[in-house]
Amino acid sequence: VHLVESGGALVQAGGSLRLSCSVTGNSVEHYAIGWFRQAPGKEREWVSCISAKTAIPYRTEYKDSVKGRFTISRDVANNTLFLQMDNLKPEDTAVYYCKGRDYDSTGYYTDYWGQGTQVTVSS
Repeated sequence: VHLVESGGALVQAGGSLRLSCSVTGNSVEHYAIGWFRQAPGKEREWVSCISAKTAIPYRTEYKDSVKGRFTISRDVANNTLFLQMDNLKPEDTAVYYCKGRDYDSTGYYTDYWGQGTQVTVSS
């Protein structure tokens, strides 16, 4: 399994970016998959996630500070996860990582991480 992020850039506050996470090894729908971020000097934090297709309940979730501004989605045909980020704020500046979680039939899981993409929001 291989995850590769792209789309990070320098953008002004109020601007938009769309991050992509290309998935190889299995369908993007197979995983509980989402986005994390890590700002300088801070711990990595969860941003958003979407359930695997077979999950019950199936849901999409967001960190409170990004609700209404970020949208997570999947393109199954291209096996890609997206994070649309609108109305960006300087506090969104971080390296953004894609993570996929693969559960087996016993409930045991393995996490797969991408290498990260830098998002910088200037004020």
